[in-house]
Amino acid sequence: MTESDSVRSAATRTPWSNGPPPTEAALDDLLRSEGLAPYGWSNGPGDRYAAHDHSYHKVLYCAAGSIRFVIGGTPIDLSPGDRLDIPQGTSHSAVVGPQGVTCVEAAKP
Repeated sequence: MTESDSVRSAATRTPWSNGPPPTEAALDDLLRSEGLAPYGWSNGPGDRYAAHDHSYHKVLYCAAGSIRFVIGGTPIDLSPGDRLDIPQGTSHSAVVGPQGVTCVEAAKP
C-alpha cells in the first residue's frame, strides 16, 4: 500500500481493477450489496469543497469524470470506478477535475 492509497491510515483509495469502469447503477448496486443506502451527485469542472469532516464513515465511488481529494496534505485522485473510504472525523477537501464528476456515495455505520 502506498502513501497515496492510505494517508496515515485515515483514508483508503481502492482503484478499479475489474475491466472497464462500472456504470453508476452498478456502483449503486455494489454499495447496496454492503447494506448501505447510496445516492449519487455530480459537480461541474473546477468545483471545490473546502476542508470539512463528517460524523460518519464516508464510502465514495467515482462513476464518471475525476475528482481530487486532499487528506492530510496528500492528494488522492479518483477516476471512474475508484473507491475512497474516509473514516469518521477525517478532514478532507476536494477539487473536481476538468470534465466534471459524478459520484455514488453512502454513509457506513
